Amino acid sequence: MSKLLPSSVSGVLFDLDGTLLDSAPDLYAALQEQCAEEGVASPAYAPVREVVSRGARAVLRCAFASRGEAAIEALVPRYLQLYEQLMARDTRAFDGVDDLLTRLEARGLRWGIVTNKAAFLTDELLRRIGWSTRAAAVVCGDTLPVKKPDPAPVLLACERAGLVPGQCLFVGDDRRDVQAGTAAGLFTVAASWGYLDGGDPHAWDADVVLDHPAALAALLQLEPATA
Repeated sequence: MSKLLPSSVSGVLFDLDGTLLDSAPDLYAALQEQCAEEGVASPAYAPVREVVSRGARAVLRCAFASRGEAAIEALVPRYLQLYEQLMARDTRAFDGVDDLLTRLEARGLRWGIVTNKAAFLTDELLRRIGWSTRAAAVVCGDTLPVKKPDPAPVLLACERAGLVPGQCLFVGDDRRDVQAGTAAGLFTVAASWGYLDGGDPHAWDADVVLDHPAALAALLQLEPATA
């Protein structure tokens, strides 16, 4: 652990895809649909899952890299359209996340989301899974002119949620999350249960690396949720 957990924690900010939600099945399904439209064989699921945190272009490169970047850019609008149609079909919270969020709320701790996903997709996804009114703040990839690893979105989420950065945690499954959280002055948690973008979370200089959402509940000494 690089630094001590804040003595008084007031809230937790999370990355979305790969940290709270396993959205890769629907992102992959959208790619499969587009491959069928384009007459291209679909790539295997595993390499697509690994890169989904990098966004639509990274996903499209798994199938269309040979066409070049200009062609991939042209495919993005249709891919997002297909994904919006499929979104939340097979997307689920990672095991332990629902319990973690319930425990945070029971303790009176506010939680929010800082994602590089576009707002029109994020807002609709949160609506479909019933989280729209639960998150104290949601900052998306196009909320500001910059996105993670820039700390500005994290700081904006703290401001909107009424959180002091030094009393807040930031949890993510990508090096960019750790970089953004550290630069914003938050205690950073690398979520090794996520996609990781092919990286080693122990090499990201996070304050702690956790293997399961339940480990975060234990770190924060959250009481079990009651029915």
